[in-house]
Amino acid sequence: KLLILDEPTASLQENDSQKLLDLLLEFKAQGITSILISHKLNEINRVADRITVIRDGKAISTLDARGGKITEDDIVKDMVGRDMAHRYPDRTPNIGTTKLMEVRNWNVTHPLHPERKVVKNVSIDVAAGEVVGIAGLMGAGRTELAMSIFGRAYGADISGEVLINGKPADVSTVEKAIASGLAYVTEDRKEMGLVLEESITTNITLANLDGVAEHGVINEGAERQVAEEYRSKINIRTPNVGQKAVNLSGGNQQKVVLAKWLFAGPEVLILDEPTRGIDVGAKYEIYTIINQLAADGKGVIMISSEMPELLGMCDRIYVMNEGEIKGQLAANDADQEKIMRMILKA
Repeated sequence: KLLILDEPTASLQENDSQKLLDLLLEFKAQGITSILISHKLNEINRVADRITVIRDGKAISTLDARGGKITEDDIVKDMVGRDMAHRYPDRTPNIGTTKLMEVRNWNVTHPLHPERKVVKNVSIDVAAGEVVGIAGLMGAGRTELAMSIFGRAYGADISGEVLINGKPADVSTVEKAIASGLAYVTEDRKEMGLVLEESITTNITLANLDGVAEHGVINEGAERQVAEEYRSKINIRTPNVGQKAVNLSGGNQQKVVLAKWLFAGPEVLILDEPTRGIDVGAKYEIYTIINQLAADGKGVIMISSEMPELLGMCDRIYVMNEGEIKGQLAANDADQEKIMRMILKA
């Protein structure tokens, strides 16, 4: 009689998401009540009769969505507590003339199925101050590419070359990849990005223990100071930095993952679905952090299944399908149709 769905489309492709929403409308016609929890406003608008907005643990408003009277802007305003004229923060591009990182002729085989190549002869690059997107459908090989570059954390029979500032970089282990100036923010923050039962402080300093240690012994005062600095800098909402990561909201957990890699001092950050499962307000804050990284001369590679996000944030977008790069588009020349056409043509 009652079906409660919590982010049911977070890992689904667009077609599958639409099928699920159609199913909910069929259930409704049969007299079944559904509660849909989602950050995807277009989905909420499509199926909901009433929309309740929850912020900071409180019900902010309940909107009557029948008759198409409610816009996404109405929902966003209640979610973030302010009007959002622009979904993505403004950024003045400051892209360097030289390539900060280059990946050449990168190949990766599936770790359990040696006959299956998951990344095929991929070459990409990113300049200082540039945000480069990688678009593609689920299974296109984007995460496999990112993880294999970052210390060969995924795959077998990996071949190819990575250059940082024009010089060959050793990325054969995670430690060596970090030392070369790479960071990877995983798409699965709970399983691979955080130690959930440890404190915010421990998680933030985990990738750069040398930065808070003296003669191999961690200086707890210095560690806490670093955590407080990042708590303030990127607005991690928590009573104190001793709080366990498991107790934070999704958006604040993601900020802790970002803080961990920012403290490691990378030259290039690979962000894999950096805003998956977090609300509009937290997304905007993550976007602001990405823009600041670019302004500071870092290179950012952004993998996202949300095409509007790539179009709103990136300077250049690679299109990937079945393990191969099928082309690239300048952001000012790209739209969702062109990206999908490139995928489908491939």
